[in-house]
Amino acid sequence: MDKLLRNKKAIAFFMLPAFILFTLVLFIPIVQSVYYSFCDYKGITAPVFIGLDNYKNLLSDKTFGIALKNSFFFLIFSCVSQLIIGLFYAALLTNIQKGRNAFKNIIYLPCVLSSAALGLLWMFIFSPKLGISQLLEKWGVENPPLWLMDTKGTIILPMWVIAFVSLWQYVGQSMMLYMAQISGISKSLFEASYIDGCTKAMTFRHITLPLIRPMVATAMSLNAIGSLKFFDLIFNMTEGGPNHKTEVLATHLYQQGFKYFKYGYASAIGVVLLILCLLVTLFINKLVKTEQYEM
Repeated sequence: MDKLLRNKKAIAFFMLPAFILFTLVLFIPIVQSVYYSFCDYKGITAPVFIGLDNYKNLLSDKTFGIALKNSFFFLIFSCVSQLIIGLFYAALLTNIQKGRNAFKNIIYLPCVLSSAALGLLWMFIFSPKLGISQLLEKWGVENPPLWLMDTKGTIILPMWVIAFVSLWQYVGQSMMLYMAQISGISKSLFEASYIDGCTKAMTFRHITLPLIRPMVATAMSLNAIGSLKFFDLIFNMTEGGPNHKTEVLATHLYQQGFKYFKYGYASAIGVVLLILCLLVTLFINKLVKTEQYEM
């Protein structure tokens, strides 16, 4: 085995399929998108190079500003809420013996369901004529909130509704990642801390949290990238409305590219989204400093 690992030709042979797949599926489309972002491209005629015009138009695009604000809202909300609630679920279920698998499966189940189907389901639940609004009217509430249509406030009510729906769907993913890391910690460390008089809260703070920092960084990076390219739930629940108030970068990109056929402009939005994902990932890795411990 050691001889095989030292053979550069064997290493190159085994890496070649993955390299070809990465090049065809990821690298070439990214390079094409970067090129198209500097072009006036309708998809039918040949792209015409126009320099930085698409990026200049982004600065005066009010919908892009709304989409950028909403994407940052999802970014902050997702990272903070899934970190806190995911850790809470992981710590709670790790200490539960009876029914742990049942609760774990219930919390994780929404992650494996279709986001498009869930988006339609929650759209009907929050519809003014169905679901929650009807129940509130039966209970005596005369004017129930317009869950998906209220446009008041800096962060409007539909954005909060969609954010909590996304939290419900994806918190199970963070929980599973934290549980996997916690289960790898030696039980002797916990036993020693209890012998020394530590409470469970002290043990969690001084032993569990430092040892799961690498997974915290990984989970936060996944949450951040997922929230920045958030699309399916919001598109099926509001389609970016009302009046583009719930647009995010991914839905604005979709609208410009596949509805108005402005592929060059949509590519510019995609490049901005890619840069934001890279910057946020670097920031999280710098923020959550990790160290290697023997567990």
